[in-house]
Amino acid sequence: MKNKIKLAVVAVLALGTTSAFATNGAALIGMGAEARGMAGTGIGMAHGAESALTNPALITSVEKTEISFGGTLFMPDVSYQPQGGTEATSDADMSMIPEVSLATKINDNFYVGIGMWGTGGMGVDYRDAAATAGTMQMVTNLQLMQFGVPLAYTTNGFSIAITPILQYGSLDINYATGNPANPDNGMGVAQDLEFGYNIGLAYQMKGFTVGAIYKSKIDMEYKGFGALVSNFTNTALQGQPGTYTNDKLSTPAEIGIGASYAFGEHSIALDYKMIQWSDALGYKDFEWDDQDVISIGYEYKTKGWAARIGYNYASSPISEQSGTYNNSADLNGYTINMFNLLGFPGVVESHYAIGGSYDLNEQTSFDLAFTYAPEVTETYTTASQQTGLYDITTKHSQTGVSAQLNFNF
Repeated sequence: MKNKIKLAVVAVLALGTTSAFATNGAALIGMGAEARGMAGTGIGMAHGAESALTNPALITSVEKTEISFGGTLFMPDVSYQPQGGTEATSDADMSMIPEVSLATKINDNFYVGIGMWGTGGMGVDYRDAAATAGTMQMVTNLQLMQFGVPLAYTTNGFSIAITPILQYGSLDINYATGNPANPDNGMGVAQDLEFGYNIGLAYQMKGFTVGAIYKSKIDMEYKGFGALVSNFTNTALQGQPGTYTNDKLSTPAEIGIGASYAFGEHSIALDYKMIQWSDALGYKDFEWDDQDVISIGYEYKTKGWAARIGYNYASSPISEQSGTYNNSADLNGYTINMFNLLGFPGVVESHYAIGGSYDLNEQTSFDLAFTYAPEVTETYTTASQQTGLYDITTKHSQTGVSAQLNFNF
């Protein structure tokens, strides 16, 4: 049964040829085109069936039954350059992230839903980079997808919900060693299925909505990850075998609050959440920091159409580490600097969004959103046996287009 589920997810992920660079570290800023058109706001503002992951308590906004089909075309622009070397651009510059949501009203108090969402990932592809770019032709590919069944109860304006989650993860990392006798080093595609849950609360009164969420940490295990990191330490930096053995790369826990206010045809929404990277296995070994994420959105909605804008900010979860010590995972600061900037450069911080909806008829509507993250440049110091200390630079920007078709009946 577990293998059948994996095969089904792989078939869906095949819609995209590369992994997605997600916006807040390795997590998408929003689930669904409505939320992404408002830069991810949705903890305290209902978005129908697509609220299942953002705040499941708000699927209670569905009048009868709503089904949403959509996806995001994600286009990151990432480059890497070592001091004195040539700049290389990652070929992992386009991917498709699918989303399907359904929510239905059972009676005046109970609502249920089901859905499947691409929730995050990251990756680079430098396999065709010139040797002078110093990329070791690294290719990384992390993909995450969640299946969920939101269950919500509402009474007198107060709603509470839980979404049991089954998460599928896929990780592949490969790089060239520079050793003719053993030119390539890779872990192969490692996969895992694990369970988690989301909890949501909401209260609605006279146009005012407040909400809160908690998303559990999900510990994913990718066999071969620890050994590959140890070999990377040996090949790229210290010239001696590493001792890193951890094969886990957790999806971090999140906690958040949000509020919105609707007056006439206007709505404003504000969300705050903390993504707890520093407590997530794997990420904490590479010194990822917790992210405080703030998003604000505005919607103008009238009969037949709506327009949205938003802004999302979170400081980069990665930062430069000192190479004069090894951390508690026995990883040297120079190893961490290079692995983060070369393979997992989740450094973008500000995100701008615009979107809209159009009612095709009384039962069908279409949502569209455009998101943009301006380029961020980071330069850290690393080292190797051959060249000693030297600087490495990564540039990263993002563009995304989300579309969604909704059916109400």
